[in-house]
Amino acid sequence: MKRRTLLALAASTVLLAACGQSTTNDADSNATDNAASGGSDMLQRINDGGTINVGTEGTYPPFTYHDESGKLTGYDVEVTRAVADKLGIEVEFKETQWDAMLAGLDSKRFDMVANQVSLTTPERQAKYDLAQPYSWSGAVVLAPTDDNRYGSWENLKGLRSAQSLSSNYGELAERYQAEIVPVDGMAQAIQLVKQDRADFTMNDNLAVLDYLKKFPDSGLEIKLVAPADEQRGSGLVLLKGNDAVVTKLNEAMSELHADGTLTKLSEEFFGADISQQK
Repeated sequence: MKRRTLLALAASTVLLAACGQSTTNDADSNATDNAASGGSDMLQRINDGGTINVGTEGTYPPFTYHDESGKLTGYDVEVTRAVADKLGIEVEFKETQWDAMLAGLDSKRFDMVANQVSLTTPERQAKYDLAQPYSWSGAVVLAPTDDNRYGSWENLKGLRSAQSLSSNYGELAERYQAEIVPVDGMAQAIQLVKQDRADFTMNDNLAVLDYLKKFPDSGLEIKLVAPADEQRGSGLVLLKGNDAVVTKLNEAMSELHADGTLTKLSEEFFGADISQQK
């Protein structure tokens, strides 16, 4: 009798173990299939016409800021809204400080970031994906309109460049053997150029376009633009592992390029098309 009971218990144990193994294998198989197909909660929400959460600063004009009525707007914000329209989904912006932007993405506080982010380091490239860029930028030379000495970058040699000593643009000016006139920032640099205490200043193309749009009568213009291979693209950034979502974002961005939406938004906020690599 005892022997029969022990055999029955053993058989039950084997059966339960087999069932448990089967359930685990099925779960693992489903997870693998999900990952292989790019499945994710975000992808499901996009397919269902749901809502995506997007991190942005809200204090970084003209990319992301509040207008006089208090509405959140800006180039990055409106491009994101246009992408959401193409995908047939809603977008909810979550404002946060720049220093907490990627940390919020890491903790999945939001699905993606729209804040002029470029994946310029190997560490970022290993951790995040960048959808098709919606803006391109690089170094430009800003100088008086009537100054015709800027036929090439090599012509900067010996000219006075108003630059912050610790900036990348200061290093670039030194590389072209310009004489550095130290300043605290872009505003002071522009004033020195206008006062003829410096010949030119070098800065980011988007920052300079923003200045020229606000001050069209400044008497200054862009003389040189960094070549295409030295420009960097910024776009929507999300954690790796959502390849199918990136594909959908890229398709929407391609449509916005084709129908002229990105060009229209670029000219609205910058007075020039920043959506194309030049």
